[in-house]
Amino acid sequence: MPPVIHLGLAGLVMLLVAACATAPAAIDPTPPPRRLDAKTQLEYGNPPPPPPPPPGPRY
Repeated sequence: MPPVIHLGLAGLVMLLVAACATAPAAIDPTPPPRRLDAKTQLEYGNPPPPPPPPPGPRY
C-alpha cells in the first residue's frame, strides 16, 4: 500500500482511540438512598447513623 493510505489508516485508528479514551464513565446502577419524609420520621424516629468507616492500614 502507498504511504498515504498507511498514514490515513493510522490517523483513523488514532482518532478512534482518542474517541474511546474520552468516553464518559458508565452510570452507577445503584439507586440513591431513600429520603425519609417528616411523617416517617415522626412515626419511626430518625434512622440510625451509618456505621463508621473501617480503620485504615497502619504503617
